[in-house]
Amino acid sequence: MADNGAVGGARIGAVGGVGTGAVGGVGTGAVGGARIGVGTGIGAGAGVKAAFGLPAGPAAAAVPAVGVAPYRELTFDVQGDVDPATRAAVARIDATDLLVFAHGWNSDRTTATRLFDRFFAPFPGLVGAGVRLGYVGVVWPSIRFSDEPIPDFDPPAAGTAATAATALDPATRLALGAFWPGRDAELGRVARLLDERPESEAAFAEFGALVRELVQVDRAEAAAGADGAPEVPDLFARDVLEVCRALADALARSGPEGSAAPAFAPGDGLRALWGGAKELLRQATYYEMKKRAGVVGERGLGPVLTDLAGRRPALRIHLIGHSFGARVVSFSLRAAPDGARHLKSLTLLQGAFSHYAFSDRLPHDARRGGALRGLQRKVAGPVVACHSAHDSALGVFYPLASRMAGDSAGLLGFDERWGAVGHDGLRAVPDAPRLSLEAALRDGLPEAGCVSVDAGSVVRRGGPPSGAHSDVCHEELARIVVGAGRMGR
Repeated sequence: MADNGAVGGARIGAVGGVGTGAVGGVGTGAVGGARIGVGTGIGAGAGVKAAFGLPAGPAAAAVPAVGVAPYRELTFDVQGDVDPATRAAVARIDATDLLVFAHGWNSDRTTATRLFDRFFAPFPGLVGAGVRLGYVGVVWPSIRFSDEPIPDFDPPAAGTAATAATALDPATRLALGAFWPGRDAELGRVARLLDERPESEAAFAEFGALVRELVQVDRAEAAAGADGAPEVPDLFARDVLEVCRALADALARSGPEGSAAPAFAPGDGLRALWGGAKELLRQATYYEMKKRAGVVGERGLGPVLTDLAGRRPALRIHLIGHSFGARVVSFSLRAAPDGARHLKSLTLLQGAFSHYAFSDRLPHDARRGGALRGLQRKVAGPVVACHSAHDSALGVFYPLASRMAGDSAGLLGFDERWGAVGHDGLRAVPDAPRLSLEAALRDGLPEAGCVSVDAGSVVRRGGPPSGAHSDVCHEELARIVVGAGRMGR
């Protein structure tokens, strides 16, 4: 989506999913049950489900250990195809209101379930007597580098040496093998370069070529978006040393309160730039994942919910998404028919897509609108964007990597065109109020339309480089969902 910066946003991939080790139990399922292997296929069906820890067949309907009830999970593959057993289980939920929550980057079903468990926990005590809640966790194949701590989920990362920061741990290495099947030779060489950190321009050039090969950048460059703009982010088109310097500097700026000294100095040599090279690899996984989130939403979740509403017209559905899960639930609106009234609210938690996504006209190009322009009208209630300035994943890396190839502003500096909805809320949407979290809880939310809620008073914990991006399990945010859906006492 070149029209609103939706393609952009780096680093989110690494941190956007709330889950401990993106690949816990890689290959064996011993830790987290991910069962990810290098040679596993990514196509539809049982292969991809096994690759990303998703259930296949009748076992998919098994109820995970979540403390609220009735709870079921909807699982999707990379093409957006839903597992039939999970779809049938969700259809049997007896409820007046259905909470549908999509996780962000997370390749481990077990840790996704932990997120659902913690986020859903306050809801039974918040809703009115006439509300019977049903709970759905949307599980879709995604990935997170396992060296990123998440508040209350992961212990602090061990070690601060440069090699520890750049080398790929075995879990992440195997997850990448499942993410890019059949590319074991390329990934092996990438891993060796990140481990050895050679002080060589030729090594950086080789690394950049390998990353471009993984994302098939040459083929993507040949294809343009509907408006003629290139589909490839600037990260993959520029000189690799320039990109690695910019990303290494951004890593430093993502430290505590953005005040850390640069990660490198002119005299440090090229070895100091390999942290930026690892970031470039994360951008590559992000570039693939952002497309997948849109596909799962538009081709998978949206049609499933539309069909469910047709069978149960009295059911009220409330969509919730974190990070790229916010993209999943938002793109599901594309599949909702005009005039549909089954979607009663949409709540975005640190959404990892453009803050202009719902705009009819972009401020910097009035001929174009956002990727989701006008689709808030398909939600009978409000579209609530919770955002936080403490989210350095969206505040630092997203605008840096969102610029498209050919942008005259270059790599460095901030341009409002590339902001993320989870960092500063929705933009360029008329009559869309901007509220503090305290005001939203005290005075309530609009009955319909877009509204931005500054949740920085609670969404504030998390270390570098992601900051508070995944600090979303708070009762205050659950109360926002309840208020948006008019489900309160």
